[in-house]
Amino acid sequence: MSNPEGEIPTFAVVGKINMGKSSVLATLLEIDNDRVVRVSATPGATTQCQVLPVEFDGREMIRFIDTPGFSNALEAMRAIQEIHGEGTPDLAAVKLFVLREIDGGQFEDEARLLQPLVDGAGVLYVIDPSKPLRDTFVAEMEILRWTGRPRMALLNEKAENQDRIEEWRTRLGSYFNLVRTFNAHHARFSERKNLLKSLLQIDEGNRARIEETIEFIDQEWDERREESAEYLMDFLSYALKHRESVRLDVKEEELEARKERKRQELTKTYYANIARMEEKTYRRLLKLYRHDLLKVEVGDDHFEGLDLSSEETWQKWGLSRSQLTLAGGVAGGAAGIAVDLGTGGLTHGLGTLFGAIGGAGAAFFKGEDLPDLKIGMITEQGNSKALVMGPPASENFPWILLDRCLHHFGEIMNHAHGRREESLLSINTDAGWVRGFSRERRSRLQRWFTQNAKKGAIHFDADVFHEFVDILHEVEGA
Repeated sequence: MSNPEGEIPTFAVVGKINMGKSSVLATLLEIDNDRVVRVSATPGATTQCQVLPVEFDGREMIRFIDTPGFSNALEAMRAIQEIHGEGTPDLAAVKLFVLREIDGGQFEDEARLLQPLVDGAGVLYVIDPSKPLRDTFVAEMEILRWTGRPRMALLNEKAENQDRIEEWRTRLGSYFNLVRTFNAHHARFSERKNLLKSLLQIDEGNRARIEETIEFIDQEWDERREESAEYLMDFLSYALKHRESVRLDVKEEELEARKERKRQELTKTYYANIARMEEKTYRRLLKLYRHDLLKVEVGDDHFEGLDLSSEETWQKWGLSRSQLTLAGGVAGGAAGIAVDLGTGGLTHGLGTLFGAIGGAGAAFFKGEDLPDLKIGMITEQGNSKALVMGPPASENFPWILLDRCLHHFGEIMNHAHGRREESLLSINTDAGWVRGFSRERRSRLQRWFTQNAKKGAIHFDADVFHEFVDILHEVEGA
């Protein structure tokens, strides 16, 4: 395909019914909305050609066309041969076939999928290599070759049984300019970008336009990573500053049982609100990475998949005791998350105790303990009292939150849009990320956590921001 200057590079995605054509497009173009690209296990879900443009700043760069599947390729091949007569059919014969069949003919599906090729589009032929290589597939390949258009075959490895893949590669190599593998259900950003780069090998005439498109995609991905880093920093800052309070009447001040009940209610409220902040962050990430089907949910007492106040959480995620010791020691003194409530003396004594132990020692003793929330009492107008709570005394609190965020970021960023089942963000059983950080990185982040745990405006640190961007880049590549 060598379009005249000014025309848009166009590629038709073709193949037999239910080979995963729409899934490939959905993943490649990050579309998980069935109103835009219909992906279904039901054969023949795509019945009309659908144009899907790749646009940046309102400028259409590349155009893909989702097509109906081949439904009767063998007979269609014979019909084209009859139209042409002796010898090998060519594009002219295919054009005549399309004109004859496209409006209600016996081979209407084949005519509709061939129409974009007649109009000049290149070919992306999608095959499920778990299927046996039958004559009907050979017929499809012959018809596509007769068009004379640039052609790339995609082996959509969507099934576990790949015993036939080498047989497919050999046969496809005889009919197509290029053969590539692409798993529409698991392809990551780098694989999607590599597929677009492969277009350069079959469409040299539009090299500049395709290369410019890839540059735009890289730039957009960098911008997303930076926005994601900003979202995570905002969440961690707000979470570290968050406090819950409840007014106490005179009886509640004196009756320990009532005071304890208030404390338990406040603890539940505290963790529920932290979870809602976290959920909001993930919703922002889902929108940024164009996910409509991947969901997050929040319960009354915990975020989906992991209870922030459970012992399992605090022993699985975050830093180890020794790492917390080093991070707390570098931060110095009573750093960590020894938070000044700014409202009066602590009545639980935990803050005083850990402040006295100081820095590294406090981190060691609290590193894997189940969290006790900071708790204090303030005097309001009229000498009434209020109970104030938060955050957890353990220095591991922000590290646990960061670990969870990084896990979910990876899940969101790597979730292929061609998967159409609705699913929830989940917590896997693998270890977290932060224990693999360098000592220098842990120390830098610990200082930032300490600064943001204090009262006042959210503290932005450009160096820490770039550290977060680097961390997210590492998660992407894992």
